Amino acid sequence: MNLYKKSEHGCFKSGLGRAARAFGASLVLVLVIGTSGWAKSPETIEASGSDLTELSLEDLMDIEVTSVSKKTQKLSDAAAAVFVITQEDIRRSGVTSIPEALRMVPGLEVARINASNWAITARGFNGRFANKLLVLMDGRTVYTPFFSGVFWDVQDTLLEDIDRIEVIRGPGASLWGANAVNGVISIITKAAKDTQGGLVSAGGGTEERGFGHVRYGGSLGESAHYRVYAKYFDRDNSVDATGESVNDEWDMLRGGFRLDW
Repeated sequence: MNLYKKSEHGCFKSGLGRAARAFGASLVLVLVIGTSGWAKSPETIEASGSDLTELSLEDLMDIEVTSVSKKTQKLSDAAAAVFVITQEDIRRSGVTSIPEALRMVPGLEVARINASNWAITARGFNGRFANKLLVLMDGRTVYTPFFSGVFWDVQDTLLEDIDRIEVIRGPGASLWGANAVNGVISIITKAAKDTQGGLVSAGGGTEERGFGHVRYGGSLGESAHYRVYAKYFDRDNSVDATGESVNDEWDMLRGGFRLDW
């Protein structure tokens, strides 16, 4: 096969190169058609609980958020820097607390001070008593009246009950109030009707020496649903730069409930 031929100007053109370009154009056409054919609507995504890695770029932009404008809108239409941590992200990451899950958010500063205290903020000026980041759980603020910041060791619930965490990095005070100067973290839990039945989980390790939780959900008639839970954990001491223990180990037993009617 003649792969090369000489042109009138003495330049050499490769017939193989033309074939490669033609093949590349055909491949792009196939990919475009394939992407269009496999696109899923937001309703389909929500109903099937698809893995986010299987979705197209258009599907990812159709994820709905509510924290930007206090109403449901597509992520692509939100006029803010928004990052959404889904339940699938939490499950695959293996985190055991909400502050650890927030480490997945780009641009968010998450620092662990010791075994029980965290410093979390956005846009700088981080510290345990940082008070310019608004944190909501199911639409209700969780800051302390002492310094308008958040005690992150208190904000604790079953990670399996979290539907998603919406993080806005940037000013939101005009909509949410003074605490939202640097951003908003909105933790949205699942409805009680979506957590029916029982759940038991336990584990252990070197830092999280032991942890476990139990949850049960039921109904009260056709229009009322509830869930109750209890959780326990035992965390080991932190260490300083020299590897010495700082004697801050702690354990905690907590419980809670949700009732929807």
